[in-house]
Amino acid sequence: MWLLAFVLAVIGAGTPARPYARTPVTPSIDILLSDSAHLIDGRRIGVITNAAAVDANRVMTLDRLIADGRATVAAIFAPEHHFSASLRPGEEFHDSTDRRTGAPIYSLYDRNRAPTREQLAGLHALLVDLPDVGARPYTYVSTMVLAMRAAREAGVPVVVLDRPNPIGCLMAGPVLDPRNSSFIGMLPIPLRHGMTIGELARFANREQRIHADLRVIPLRGWRRCMWFDETGLPFVAPSPNLPDLESVAWYPGTVLFEATNMSAGRGTDAPFRQVGAPWFDPSLWSLFSAFEDTVTFTPRSPGDGKYDGVTLRGLRMVRSTRSGDPVDVAVRLMARLAHAFPDSFRVDTAGLRLRMGVGFDRGCPGVQCLPDASWNRWPRDIARFRAKARRYFLYL
Repeated sequence: MWLLAFVLAVIGAGTPARPYARTPVTPSIDILLSDSAHLIDGRRIGVITNAAAVDANRVMTLDRLIADGRATVAAIFAPEHHFSASLRPGEEFHDSTDRRTGAPIYSLYDRNRAPTREQLAGLHALLVDLPDVGARPYTYVSTMVLAMRAAREAGVPVVVLDRPNPIGCLMAGPVLDPRNSSFIGMLPIPLRHGMTIGELARFANREQRIHADLRVIPLRGWRRCMWFDETGLPFVAPSPNLPDLESVAWYPGTVLFEATNMSAGRGTDAPFRQVGAPWFDPSLWSLFSAFEDTVTFTPRSPGDGKYDGVTLRGLRMVRSTRSGDPVDVAVRLMARLAHAFPDSFRVDTAGLRLRMGVGFDRGCPGVQCLPDASWNRWPRDIARFRAKARRYFLYL
């Protein structure tokens, strides 16, 4: 009967009905609308989502909710990169209106990074469906955490639709020191955190003492260490410079190069899979043989503004990261670059601290000191974190 009701609702909304795709993993929007619809039935809801949050048929969560019709979508909240998931990193945008529903689209990447009390007024629930990428610097988790705090203060329940961690369960890199908390790293979790966004919501709600009225709708069929291409679900780029799973896989490591004077490949066909600069000398490639092959590339309108239209020489990461650690690879590469090009390679230590989530030992001039100063602590810190995080796991 529920399937017939859904089809009738879709026809009534003027959208052609499509059968659910059969995939190993069932998206949580399907679970919500079939088994947990009481959480939204007859209610006015706000939705934090974007165009990359789709079901097995590539239908956006927002469209599913509108077609279902049991809840009234009264407000839409858009994270970084806009509701369209197409704006450049750091590009702010203003409030607008959704043409289909007439609902306001509130920007959470402008003056406000969380819904205001006025924007939440009259809502019976706040629904969150955002595709995280498994790395702490990606801002969607911070958006969710700030929204949970705002919802708790406004007395609005929060429903998080869980999504796969596209790069599996491996935890790697430093655990964030709370003294280095920022919008690009808010929770005390590893740089590559190995959890789903729903698990992180549970973790934040208790460990950060948010105490929101939280419900997480789990995935069905998901196993903790699955990669996204094992789910059968369609991959949709969550932002312009993460166009495929390989870019997402390397992102936890190569995102650190955004705090250097090297390009991380933004504005090219392989963003976050290659790094380069005008001063890189390919004749020294033997020093970097562990980091793949040399390459030349020319960024076009890169979101970070680095070397637009300039042909760069550098290194491309082409090996699979399924069993490797891109954070370890990136930091070792940075240390070798600092040694090989001491007069050219530059590191913004403040920017690197924000992305890594940890400071440097006193007297350390920069990334050159990381191998001796920090790496030996990361496995112990991750082991302690994992022991704490287990209580929030939803999947085996």
